[in-house]
Amino acid sequence: MEQRYAHLYRLARGDQGTQGILTFFEHKVHTLELPWRDNQPNISCIPGGEYECDIRVSPRFGMVYWIKDVPKRSFILIHSGNWAGDVQKGYKSHVSGCILLGLAKGTLQRQLAVLNSRLAITKFMTHMEKQPFILKIIEKF
Repeated sequence: MEQRYAHLYRLARGDQGTQGILTFFEHKVHTLELPWRDNQPNISCIPGGEYECDIRVSPRFGMVYWIKDVPKRSFILIHSGNWAGDVQKGYKSHVSGCILLGLAKGTLQRQLAVLNSRLAITKFMTHMEKQPFILKIIEKF
């Protein structure tokens, strides 16, 4: 079987999260991750680079993609949610290092967010056919 790829282009980062675009085949969705905090567990996005991803069943999120072999991290997933802010600075977050997908970006409760997240996850899972893939995270700022 031919190797599948997805590319996450990180475009901006701040205390309300790290914004990006995830491209796969001819499709794209918005991403939101935690701010960069030196890859510290639970408060930082993961380092840029190349990662193998595979399907995993999460007790909390159901069937999701698991980003494998992230240095000094475990159980990094691609799942639904809206916020990825720095909670130590008073922002809301639905992640502890994972990647959120959305069909759009915007604000919810005056905080940066990805929107229509469950639909974005469904679109991504459908087009990736729940097959393993390589995720390339590229920082563009």
